Amino acid sequence: MSVSLFDSFLSTPDMIAVFDDASVVQAMFRFEDALAQAQAAEQIIPEAAARTIASVCNAQLYDIPAIIHAGRRAGSLAIPLVKELTKTVALYSEESATHVHWGSTSQDVIDTAMVLVTRDALRLIDRDLGSLSAHLLRLAQTHLATPVLARTLMQPAQVTSFGFKLTGWLAPLVRARSQLRTVSARALQLQLGGAVGTLAVMGSAGPAVAARMAQQLDIKAADAAWHTQRDEWVRLGMEVAVLVGSLGKLATDLSLMAQGEIAELAEPSGNGRGGSSAMPHKRNPVSAMIALAAATRTPHQAAALLASMGQQHERGLGNWQAELAEWPALFLSAHGALSALNEAFAGLHIDSVRMQRNIDSLQGLVFAEAASIYLAASIGRPRAHALLEQLTQQTVASGRQLADVLGAAVEADAALHTAIDMTQLRRLFDAVAATAPAQALAHTQLQQLQQQIAALDAASAP
Repeated sequence: MSVSLFDSFLSTPDMIAVFDDASVVQAMFRFEDALAQAQAAEQIIPEAAARTIASVCNAQLYDIPAIIHAGRRAGSLAIPLVKELTKTVALYSEESATHVHWGSTSQDVIDTAMVLVTRDALRLIDRDLGSLSAHLLRLAQTHLATPVLARTLMQPAQVTSFGFKLTGWLAPLVRARSQLRTVSARALQLQLGGAVGTLAVMGSAGPAVAARMAQQLDIKAADAAWHTQRDEWVRLGMEVAVLVGSLGKLATDLSLMAQGEIAELAEPSGNGRGGSSAMPHKRNPVSAMIALAAATRTPHQAAALLASMGQQHERGLGNWQAELAEWPALFLSAHGALSALNEAFAGLHIDSVRMQRNIDSLQGLVFAEAASIYLAASIGRPRAHALLEQLTQQTVASGRQLADVLGAAVEADAALHTAIDMTQLRRLFDAVAATAPAQALAHTQLQQLQQQIAALDAASAP
């Protein structure tokens, strides 16, 4: 697989290697090896032929660029690969060469190869999802009582707990990791159907050959060929896309909280990371940038996979080929985002003092709802709401704190002064106390998430 300079910038060497030309071609040879050995075990081809075929199923023996070039003319990479494999086997045994690729078809080879390399890709994603989840879990537990502004419609709303916010970033990632395990267990399956999916050339031994191949390759034996039934496969791609969407949400919040005017979070710096070519003072959130780039590209990749599902009859023309081209890009984006965010959260700078300062700069206005509800118990909700609306306007105009303006209004009203506990009223403007509801919810959810993460860590990856 040829990866452009800018694709590689947004991905990782590990994921690029998974879908590298040599890796995919070697996976195709693994299919041919397994096919020959399974057919020999079922006495479809001679054991000697299977041994000879297996001995040369090594991508390093072949001119991979030449195979790829020939594949463009042939309409399938598998056609020149099988041709070259047959020629190589014939160097050792003309008779064995007649048994290469017996009863299979090009799509069997390529689909199974993509299953094998995708399994490797999913292991990388699972590993790094586990790492990012661990970072977020640790930070959420540490910052349960750290006050931070909650923002709705891009405006300050109320005070919440930063641990609660982190929990909201963590939960979708744990769900994604679980879903990817579940969906991949169904999607990572052998493709073996022969020309039209019926295994006709292998006769009654076809299902047994498929079972042996699946066992050797350590993948699921499909109920039937899925040449043009792409639902399980595309569903796996959609789960990867949803994961990237969740990473994009996290990256969006991170980048907004890292803005200089907000400055509540900052990505790690040093060694040229996040610098500017023109402005020495800048500290760019490059991890968020990579994840946001992935989130921008992924919907189009997912849409292409969905668009490719309407494959004609027993073998698709053009749509299957489009799916093959889009598939690696989806995983390159996903792993690039995951790797970048792992780097960010491993050394994330959290400025809790700045978080408090941002709360204080709003003159207590973010506590207006809590104060209104408290007053409503004494003077009714309509009157309390109207009073707080009036007092917030006074607060903005005077530059004072809402707590002081409200306190003065209560002192000036004999009925309110009698009904209101000023100590309790003042407590409503305590940022740490305001985090209590968020703390309670996050604490409960974090216990559940911690158990789920431990179970996922203990279980084997795809």
